[in-house]
Amino acid sequence: MKHARSTIRPVDHFDSLLQLIGNAHFVLIGEASHGTHEFYATRAAITQRLITEKGFNAVAVEADWPDAYRINRYVRGISDDREAIDSLGDFKRFPTWMWRNADVLDFVGWLREFNDRVPDEAQRVGFYGLDLYSLYTSIEKVVRYLEQVDPEAAKRAKYRYGCFEQYGEDTQAYGYAATFGMTESCEKEVISQLVDFRRKASEYASRDGHIPPDEAFFAEQNARLIANAERYYRSMFAGRVSSWNLRDQHMAETLHTLVEHLRRRTRRDAKIVVWEHNSHLGDARATEMGKHGELNVGQLTRERYGDDARLIGFTTHTGTVTAASDWDGPAERKQVRPSMEGSYELLFHEWGEESFFLPLRDNEAAAHLEDPRLERAIGVIYLPRSERTSHYFYASLPRQFDAIIHYDTTRAVEPLERWEREHTAEVPETFPSTL
Repeated sequence: MKHARSTIRPVDHFDSLLQLIGNAHFVLIGEASHGTHEFYATRAAITQRLITEKGFNAVAVEADWPDAYRINRYVRGISDDREAIDSLGDFKRFPTWMWRNADVLDFVGWLREFNDRVPDEAQRVGFYGLDLYSLYTSIEKVVRYLEQVDPEAAKRAKYRYGCFEQYGEDTQAYGYAATFGMTESCEKEVISQLVDFRRKASEYASRDGHIPPDEAFFAEQNARLIANAERYYRSMFAGRVSSWNLRDQHMAETLHTLVEHLRRRTRRDAKIVVWEHNSHLGDARATEMGKHGELNVGQLTRERYGDDARLIGFTTHTGTVTAASDWDGPAERKQVRPSMEGSYELLFHEWGEESFFLPLRDNEAAAHLEDPRLERAIGVIYLPRSERTSHYFYASLPRQFDAIIHYDTTRAVEPLERWEREHTAEVPETFPSTL
């Protein structure tokens, strides 16, 4: 272990990290919790340097596509939102603090200022969501777009999506009824709508008028999200592995689709930073979850893009975290218990450094860390009393990530509000895994 410790570097300035990233086009930056200030702030600082120094042109995050696209419009200067905080307005469902917090607000403000100095709108850096929980919101966006460009197609879309109406936006009720044969599924309708949209997508995008061509891409991705979300809500009652895999496959597919879109729009290679939880971005094949049949975005990105991807994780020993005690509960500032015996976090704590960057890629000394240890994962719910079963899993860190950033003591992220802003029947983000 002493050999690995000798290779750590200071976190400040990230020069060693940027050297490790090199010319990679995909940098996946995780977080060990959904509510830690240091993870959010450091991830944002790294992303700023990737944008300014290495030409990255998109940030893709663990958030729903339509909610994040409002931020995208704002940072690219094509929305009616006057301030950065206004662009966060569509994050209304639990857990709102994941994206409605002070660190995200600061980054969105910075990105708008950066883009304002880029004269060609097509070359401005975008902000996109990869997740699939927004079934009803995405239905609304597809219909609204079609009403502007193809009213007859909008009528057909309303008819097809009307299959969900009897559930009053309760996606869990739909999933249960469709899974256990209490009603016909809406699979045929949502796939037919997606096929129809794709058949005309290029025509919509090339039409003259006041609607920007990117709006066709936005609407098409909403139609694809609806099809995948319909499958996801049915899979929730078939077991954790099935729903987890569908969700991460959707996010990886959305990332690839975004790559192709950016190449067409900017006429250069896409370079994308991805922000998600460690559990999604560390290679699942190196973890206990992988042995149980689960895959994730990190694994799928490595399989598709190989050496063109860098996976970066975070760890912490103790401190505070913003999390809830129950689904739809208020954001609480919770004390994080000191890390457990046999964990990577406790090992790093015993090295005696308040913070450090540890390269794992092409680092022979890090091979001493390959034997699986416990690793902590705090999602939107934190249950200290059942921490071992609720928040730890076994992993081999050097095979899971290309680098780790450790903060020994961390503090909770600052939500813009403690209570959820608006009740909705649509499933909370990260449900049911909390990650």
